[in-house]
Amino acid sequence: MVLKCTASYIVDMNPFGNLGVDLSQSELQETAYEILVAACRSSGGGRPLTYVSNSEKSGPLQRTSSTASISAASKVKKALGLKSKKKNDKKDLDGSGNLNRAESVPRRSGITVSELMRVQMRVTDQTDSRIRRGLLRVAAGQLGRRIESIVLPLELLQQLKSSDFTGQQEYEAWQRRSLKVLEAGLIVHPHLPLDKSQTAPQRLRQILRAAREKPIETGKHSESMQVLRNVVASLSCREFDGSLSDVCHWADGIPLNIHLYQKLLDACFDVNDEACIVEEVDEVLELIKKTWVVLGINQMFHNLCFLWLLFHRYVTTGQIEGDLLFAADRMMVEVGKDVEATHDSSYSKIVSSVMTLILEWTEKMLLHYHDNFYRGNIDVMHSVLRLGVSAAKVLEVDLSHEYQNRKEVDVGCRRVEAYIRSSVRSAFSQEKEKVISSRQSSKYQQSPLPVLSILSQNICDLAFNEKEIYSPVLKRWHPLATGVAVATLHSCYASELKKFVSGISELNPEAIQVLLAADKLEKDLVEMAVSDSVDSEDGGKAIIQEMAPYEAEAVIANLVKSWIQTRVDRLEEWVDRNLQQENWNPQVNKGRFAPSAVEVLRTIDETLEAFFFLPIPMHPVLLPELMNGLDRCLQSYIIKGKSGCGSRATFVPTLPMLTRCNTGSKFFKKKDRTLMAPGRNSQVFVKNDDDSFGIPQLCLRLNTLYNTRKELEVVEKRTMSNLRNGGYVNDENVANGLFGLSISSCMEGIQQLSEAAAYKVVFCDLSHLLWHYLYIGEASSSRIEPFLQELEKNLEIISVMVHDRVRTRVITDVMRASFEGFLLVLLGGGPSRVFTVQDSLIIEEDFKFLADLFWSNGDGLPNELVDKLSVTFKGVLPLFQTSTDNLIEQFRRTAISSYGDSGKSRLPLPPTTGKWSPTEPNTILRVLCNRNDKLASKFLKKMYDLPKKT
Repeated sequence: MVLKCTASYIVDMNPFGNLGVDLSQSELQETAYEILVAACRSSGGGRPLTYVSNSEKSGPLQRTSSTASISAASKVKKALGLKSKKKNDKKDLDGSGNLNRAESVPRRSGITVSELMRVQMRVTDQTDSRIRRGLLRVAAGQLGRRIESIVLPLELLQQLKSSDFTGQQEYEAWQRRSLKVLEAGLIVHPHLPLDKSQTAPQRLRQILRAAREKPIETGKHSESMQVLRNVVASLSCREFDGSLSDVCHWADGIPLNIHLYQKLLDACFDVNDEACIVEEVDEVLELIKKTWVVLGINQMFHNLCFLWLLFHRYVTTGQIEGDLLFAADRMMVEVGKDVEATHDSSYSKIVSSVMTLILEWTEKMLLHYHDNFYRGNIDVMHSVLRLGVSAAKVLEVDLSHEYQNRKEVDVGCRRVEAYIRSSVRSAFSQEKEKVISSRQSSKYQQSPLPVLSILSQNICDLAFNEKEIYSPVLKRWHPLATGVAVATLHSCYASELKKFVSGISELNPEAIQVLLAADKLEKDLVEMAVSDSVDSEDGGKAIIQEMAPYEAEAVIANLVKSWIQTRVDRLEEWVDRNLQQENWNPQVNKGRFAPSAVEVLRTIDETLEAFFFLPIPMHPVLLPELMNGLDRCLQSYIIKGKSGCGSRATFVPTLPMLTRCNTGSKFFKKKDRTLMAPGRNSQVFVKNDDDSFGIPQLCLRLNTLYNTRKELEVVEKRTMSNLRNGGYVNDENVANGLFGLSISSCMEGIQQLSEAAAYKVVFCDLSHLLWHYLYIGEASSSRIEPFLQELEKNLEIISVMVHDRVRTRVITDVMRASFEGFLLVLLGGGPSRVFTVQDSLIIEEDFKFLADLFWSNGDGLPNELVDKLSVTFKGVLPLFQTSTDNLIEQFRRTAISSYGDSGKSRLPLPPTTGKWSPTEPNTILRVLCNRNDKLASKFLKKMYDLPKKT
């Protein structure tokens, strides 16, 4: 609804200023009517007060019928865009001269315009008759004098007696009113400023004070009346140059003349319908204009007063007659033209006052236009807006003729932009309060939407309504009306969103709902702003720059990252705590996998599931960060899970120094060799529940890593499926795998644990049968059979405990470690081992037994794999079968080939590389060191001065 409270504001305000004299509205109206009657009589050359229509030139029209007066459309109404009323809408007069309100009576037939004016101004027949009698007496005494050459109140005081009134009280009241008019026109608001040196103003004040206590004697020969006449004459006939003139100025001082003129203009409106201009408005105005000479009114003042009248009537009659607002706008155009052409400071002051009041009223309407206008009355908004902008333009006028140098569109554009921003902010606040109130009433409902989520949708609807309803009107003055509105809404919502975001401590459903709603709202608003500014000079750049991004996605991303970090930190802490408590004994865990690994994988799976349940639009963007965190935690688990398990270097013994044999010596007696044999109660491993790195424990760790690797593949597939279900296909962020670090660590861990288990079995658990027993003393007395028996038991344990997919790898590593251990015994067994050429048969046969254990008649490892790992031994075996002299010669050739011939008798000592080969000098040298032969011992003594075996 249109704001009605502004009506009382306008009623109470007067742009023309206070009179400063105690004249009531009815007294002003009666005075104005006296001036009107006198002016019409004077201009009519003494004829009775009648009106001659412009359409009738044959003679004076004594009676004007309604049909004659409205036969032609009113020029004034046409110019103002006002519609003529239908005949049956007219009011009539009763026989007593008052309006008859019975609509069934024929309307206003056969009355004169002067009679119409009397009725419109609510003057009774008695008062009208008294005024006319007085004027007749004035005319009789001053024949030929025009109205502007007399002081009407003074003359009427002289001519009217108490007998002309119904009683003495009425007469005295009339006399006091006439004197107050003189006071207002000659002292308070004189046409020319009073000279302080004059005594007349003071004398007049004394007369007026005395008249308040006792009525003035107004007889023809009254001294008091003569004094009053002299004083009034001296004040009213002054000119700017100080001389006296025939023209009297007693009612043309501002604002007295404006107040009187407004009373006359009020007659343009039907007394029974205050929002309706009478059909005879043309004739009425022609009559009123006759008073200009008395009131000092000209066309400019008339236009300004008529503008205020139209506007004031529109506001005070309930703002229901839109034609009045339109007519006021038409008059505003004329006033604007007048302002451009005038230099009159007094006029300018009144214009400023009128325009200020009009502008204040229009701004009260337009600063909250969402409250006052809607689809049904949008045309009224257009008129109000046009009127307000016009008033603002008039106020912008510089009386020094700088008006034409101003850009008019800037005035309207600035104002309209202010209206848009103010009203949109107000509408936003109302929507917010409405949502909060509604939310409070529904707080007991399950999962109610957050306030800002609801508000975002309401604001979006408000923006579309703005574009559809209001912007088409506002664009007349502001080309980017929609853009300004949506930018303002964007800013208002941004303030609320900022407060909301500042209160978010962690990711929660409400925060995501609000942020996603804000992101959608922002996209809609920006799209509307861009669309609205396509044809603008800067393409809407200024408006778009004003809309600082919400960065809702960035806020969501940061919240999700915080959520991710929290989950990753919890998992990391959990990994450390549970690894410390993990018991790797399969008999305790009653399973083939460590419970801690199962829990880690379960936690990872739940975290990923929770991540994809987050209602966010950037899963592919943030998934890598989550995966990196989870991957690092899992990698940490894997690394810590295999740490301390050892490696090949941990278990392979250090090779003893090179020595040479005593020729034909026997290092151990038979009774001593029995001490080196394995004990009868020896077993594969000592059962110890606290041993975290025994073969069963290593097998459990192996299984855990393998299971983790396989489970990660499942998790990866499920994650990719979640991405596809969310509409993300072949996203670059996840194209290179998800658990790269963990999968790589699993593969490295499996390899390390497999190797560690193999070398632990061979070089640690069975060292007493291999390194400390095999071929010590005589080769035939300490052969490989005890080692094979215990090794077979260990292989059975591994076969049972290790996962099928890892079993072959572990057994292969055990075979590699066994073959390497066998070669170490032969080539780096130290001073306790010596071999003859004949021992090569035993060695060859023992190695075959060892290889057959892994082949197991075709039930074990593939024969090709066994042969592949046997290549090194088969390459070295011929050295043990070669005679000493040939072996020495072979050594010389390979050494010279490898290190060159320095011409010296001694060859360089070949370094130990561990890469055993029949063409590698260090390998041949080691065979010579273990050769139980005088020639070999002598050669080693001479060449390298190696010590004898002890």
